[in-house]
Amino acid sequence: MAKENPPGPESQGNAPLVVEMRGIVKKFPGVLANDNVDFDLRKGEIHALLGENGAGKSTLMNVLAGLYRAEAGTILINGKPVSFSSPRDAILAGIGMVHQHFMLVPSQTVTENILLGLDSPRFHLNLAKYHREVAELGERFGLSVDPKAKVWQLSVGEQQRVELLKMLYRGAQVLIMDEPTAVLAPQEIEGLFATLRVMVSEGKSIIFISHKLNEVMTIADRVTVLRKGKATASGLATEDTSRQELARLMVGREVLFQVDKRPKTPGEVILEVQDLHADNDKGLPALRGVSLEVRAGEIVGLAGVAGNGQRELAQVITGLRTCIGGTVLLKGEQIDNCPASKAIEQGMAHIPEDRTQVGTAPNLSVTDNLIMKNYRKPPIAQGMALDYREATHFANELKDEFDIIVPNVETPVRMLSGGNLQRVILAREISTGPALMIAVQPTRGLDVGAIEGVHRLLLAQRDADSAILLISEELEELLSLSDRIYVIYEGMIMGEVRDADIDTIGQMMTGTPLEQINRERSVTP
Repeated sequence: MAKENPPGPESQGNAPLVVEMRGIVKKFPGVLANDNVDFDLRKGEIHALLGENGAGKSTLMNVLAGLYRAEAGTILINGKPVSFSSPRDAILAGIGMVHQHFMLVPSQTVTENILLGLDSPRFHLNLAKYHREVAELGERFGLSVDPKAKVWQLSVGEQQRVELLKMLYRGAQVLIMDEPTAVLAPQEIEGLFATLRVMVSEGKSIIFISHKLNEVMTIADRVTVLRKGKATASGLATEDTSRQELARLMVGREVLFQVDKRPKTPGEVILEVQDLHADNDKGLPALRGVSLEVRAGEIVGLAGVAGNGQRELAQVITGLRTCIGGTVLLKGEQIDNCPASKAIEQGMAHIPEDRTQVGTAPNLSVTDNLIMKNYRKPPIAQGMALDYREATHFANELKDEFDIIVPNVETPVRMLSGGNLQRVILAREISTGPALMIAVQPTRGLDVGAIEGVHRLLLAQRDADSAILLISEELEELLSLSDRIYVIYEGMIMGEVRDADIDTIGQMMTGTPLEQINRERSVTP
C-alpha cells in the first residue's frame, strides 16, 4: 500500500535506531503484561504498536516513558543503555508520551499547562514571551491553538494539540501517541496525521499505539503486533502486509471485515420520536425538531459529526436529560421527561458512550455490574435479601456466554480492558431481552476482534426482533449494519436514506438536506 507520509530526513533502511527495547518483561499481580518483548524505532519514522485491548501495548510504552520499571530487559536510546526511574528521566532523554486520557489542568491556560513542571521560569513569568513561543511552535508543526485559552474551553482535538505542544516544548525527539484517534472526529484525525507527517519530516520519531488497522496502514512505516503480551510481529513494513494479515496477527484467527446481514422485514414501530427539542449542558439548543422512528427487527443508524446533538438525543430517549418540546414514545407509551427506570421497565436497553462513568460502576465487581437490572427480581432477589450464590451463578453464565475474559466475576470492572468492559455492558443489557436498544458508539476504542463480536451481537438482537438505534461516528459501521440511516446536523435531521453512498451521507453531515442533494442531482446533465 502506498504511503501517504513523505519519507523522513534519512532513508528508512539507513536511518539509525533511536530506541531499542530488548527482552522487556513486565508483570502485575496475576498478569504477565509483557513477555520478553523486542521493539525498536528508527529516526524519522512512524512505528505503529498494534494489538487488542489488554495486549500489553500501553504497558510496554509506559516502561519506555518511565512510568513503569520492567522486571527484565534493556532499553537503549541512541545506542546507549538507559534506566528510567520516572517520566522526568524519560523526558530528559527526549522521550515524550501523549496519553489517551489527557494530563491537563482545565482551569489553566494553554501556555500555563505547557510550562507546568518546568524548572524555569520559576520566579518571573513573562506571559507575553511564552504565549509567543507557544504560538510559534504551534504554527511550525500545524498545531494551531490559542495560547491564552483556558483548557476547559477547548475541544478534545485542541486539547490533544496542547499535549503534543507540551512534549515538543520540552524538546522531545521521540513521541509516543497512545490511541491518539480514539476521541477524535474524522476531520480531526486527518489534521493529526498531517501534523505527524510534518514532525517526521523534521527528524522526529513517533510510536503510534493503536488497534485501528486502516489508520495503521495509512500512517505507519512499520508495525509491531502484540498479542497477550507477546510480539507476533516485530518491525513489519506496512507496505509488505495487509489488513487481513495484521488482524490475524492481532487476534490469532481470521477476522471477517464484512458482517453477514440477512434480509428481514421490520415489524411494528417500537420507538417514535416526534418534533423533539432539547438544550445542551450550556443551555444552548442541541435538538431542534428531531423526528425519527425505529421498528422491531431493524437497525436504524444515526450519522453525524460529533457534537451535532447525538449525545443529547440518546440522553433524552434514555431518561438522562429533559426535553423542552416534543415527545418520545416507547411501544406507544410516552417516556420523555420520565425517570430512566420507566424506560427500563418498558424494555429499553442502553449501551452508553461512556463505559466507565455511565455504563458501569468501576469499583464494583463484574457480578455487581451484571446484576444491576436483575437484583430486585428472583431468583437473585429473595424477598428483601440478595442471594449471592444465584448472583454469582448468573454472572458466571453471562461471562461464559459473552466471552468476558476476567480472572473471576468478583474482579472490579475497573481492572478490565475496554473490550471486556463493553462485553459486560452488552451482556447485562442483552440478557434482559430488550424491545429497544440504544447503542451509542458501541465499538469506540475497541480492537478489530472485539468490533466483530459487537457487530455479531447487534445483528443477533435484530434477528431476535429487537429495535436498535445505532448512534455512531464510524460511517463504515453504519453502512454495514444499518437498514436505514438518519443524518443529523446541528440538532436537525437532514434526511433518511437507504443504501446510500458515503458521498451522499457526507454532504448531509455538513448540512445539506437530502431533498436538496436529490434536487441538484436531478437537474445535473
